[in-house]
Amino acid sequence: MNKERQYGFETLAIHAGNEPDPTTGAVVPPIYATSTYKQDGVGGLRNGYEYSRSANPTRTALEECLAAIEAGNRGFAFASGLAAEDTLIRSVCAPGDHVVFPDDAYGGTFRLFSRVLSNWGVEMTPAAVTHPEAIRAAIQPGKTKVVWLETPTNPLLNVADIAIVAQIAHDAGALLVVDNTFASAYLQQPLELGADVVVHSTTKYMGGHSDVVGGALVVRDAELAEKIAFHQNAIGAVAGPFDSWLVLRGIKTLGVRMDRHSDNAEKVVEFLQRHKSVSQVLYPGIDGHPGHETAAKQMKRFGGIVSFRVAGGEAQALDICNKAEVFTLGESLGGVESLIEHPGKMTHASVAGTPLEVPADLIRLSVGIETVDDLLQDLERALG
Repeated sequence: MNKERQYGFETLAIHAGNEPDPTTGAVVPPIYATSTYKQDGVGGLRNGYEYSRSANPTRTALEECLAAIEAGNRGFAFASGLAAEDTLIRSVCAPGDHVVFPDDAYGGTFRLFSRVLSNWGVEMTPAAVTHPEAIRAAIQPGKTKVVWLETPTNPLLNVADIAIVAQIAHDAGALLVVDNTFASAYLQQPLELGADVVVHSTTKYMGGHSDVVGGALVVRDAELAEKIAFHQNAIGAVAGPFDSWLVLRGIKTLGVRMDRHSDNAEKVVEFLQRHKSVSQVLYPGIDGHPGHETAAKQMKRFGGIVSFRVAGGEAQALDICNKAEVFTLGESLGGVESLIEHPGKMTHASVAGTPLEVPADLIRLSVGIETVDDLLQDLERALG
């Protein structure tokens, strides 16, 4: 596509990186199931390809698309979201460096920092993403290299003001990294708001069909991109060609899916707010949500993730999870099918006993794109 011309999101999602195959005219990029490439003489790489850890045409197509839809200059595709996160930290930090980390974050990310990167000498301090001054206070001048955000957070759906936190991070000489998995590139553009790096688990909304595991980084700065590119190749946790093809296919319908996810989630929220068994609903689209105004300012819509707490405590929360039928009991999120889970015993078990521990009466829903009346009836049955 002509990079000088401005296109809408849906056009980029369908066409960026998806040039018709020059040999056959195929409109869908081929799956290049190859590990190596014939060179045009010693050191003469054909179009820059030598070995598929370093680059693969299917992965290149995905990386170009990722960069386009996130308003970045360069995208990188990985084997998982955690692989992307680990590669990023090793690209920009060294032993002795410090990261400001959300006090409400995905359990796998917390585990990576607290039990893997800590052994490498990277320290972290949790801070409330909703309080810029808490983030500022957690920064260690000269040591803090990264301020890490999720917004909305997983699973409590807290919202950070990306532009304000970007300024705080940059004043301290640190990078702002935003995990944009919950919002997706369609609903939120962190790089446009001042972030330096966007992280995705492409397993979730970007892939959108619960049939692939992947991760991504997107950046604007050329020097930072070169650091990440070196480490991506050196560490090697890259997305394979078939996984890249699946994510690329999923992105084409991201916009229409996110609108339907949001439509359904809003109706689920209305139902939960009226139900006597529900003590609290957590969703940025609710007027009374503390992050509602910030979310309305920086998000197109409020997404498909809904968390809620129940009056009957942990026992009732577990019972509801087990009784749901249309909502499938399972980890992950962002697929076309609706999922239900108990974060305390599932996705966030790794933060039990830490300051990031989640309430035992909390349930997280990933609201899919099914007929919404079926979802509401299923919740009615499960809630009793």
